[in-house]
Amino acid sequence: MRDLIQKMPKVELHLHIEGSLEPDLMFTLADRNNITIPYTSVEEIQRAYQFTDLQSFLDIYYTGAQVLQTEQDFYDLTWAYLEKARAQNIRHTEIFFDPETHTDHGVPFDVVIHGIRQALVDAEATLNISSNLILCFLRHKSEDLSSAWQTLEAALPYKDWIIAVGLDSSEVGHPPERFVDVFDKARAEGFLTVAHAGEEGPPAYVWQALDLLKVKRIDHGVRSEEDPALVKRLRNDQIPLTVCPLSNTKLHVFKHMQEHNLKRLLDAGLCITINSDDPAYFGGYLNENFYAIQEALDLSQTDIIQLAQNGIDAAFLPPERKAALTAELAAVFNTLGQGT
Repeated sequence: MRDLIQKMPKVELHLHIEGSLEPDLMFTLADRNNITIPYTSVEEIQRAYQFTDLQSFLDIYYTGAQVLQTEQDFYDLTWAYLEKARAQNIRHTEIFFDPETHTDHGVPFDVVIHGIRQALVDAEATLNISSNLILCFLRHKSEDLSSAWQTLEAALPYKDWIIAVGLDSSEVGHPPERFVDVFDKARAEGFLTVAHAGEEGPPAYVWQALDLLKVKRIDHGVRSEEDPALVKRLRNDQIPLTVCPLSNTKLHVFKHMQEHNLKRLLDAGLCITINSDDPAYFGGYLNENFYAIQEALDLSQTDIIQLAQNGIDAAFLPPERKAALTAELAAVFNTLGQGT
């Protein structure tokens, strides 16, 4: 089963590039930029990764992101993720980035996107990984939307580089409905939309994301199960959920992986995809998420292949690219799978 997971072509749709900042690179960039961080060793950072909820993670996440200052820093961060992606046979990735995290500390939007973009271009040329870039607004700043509007304005010259806008950061108390006007403007400018909803927040946030923000995908969405009408809507419309299992257990959305509901959602006919979220903080990249759910939930080869196919289907890719990845997945399954 692990051989199948490793060798099958995969798509990742929920990856925060700042969340792929490994401790060793954090120290390298801190030294490069003469920035003091509140840790003295890689081991000390790793000990700090004991989170009680989403906010306890975000506090450390934003501290680490402060070491990112130059185009080269953002290139190195993105390239490090892409090399791991290549080793795990990820063939397409759709990467979130949080401009406000950096512009709030004086790093220009242009610096952030140029560094990330160049790494994505190089990866397509040399690592055979295609990609899309998704800009996320920080929802915890929703009391004053000026930052979101400024970020959207800064993104307009880069519409060819950014396929969608999203909504992330602290969910509870920050409903999607507050961002309706910003998302309306983004769609009018040609961006697709996605949003984090139904991770720690209630099913009502998923409804708002669907009906008010007009999203094409729900990021997380695991609490949707609490509302049968919502489950029916997600199934009927085949709205993908970009589920992040290791993240969910690390942040105590589920106490143990054996309690995760993704198998029930998959069996209910929902388009469930598997992703790593913030892998440097949550204990694994995409393959590790697949390994963990396969073991804990006793997933069959058919389940694993379906999850991989869902990722392909849910990607913002042209039909011919999806068809090529589907054919490659089928070939791997025919070679390694037993159809059980």
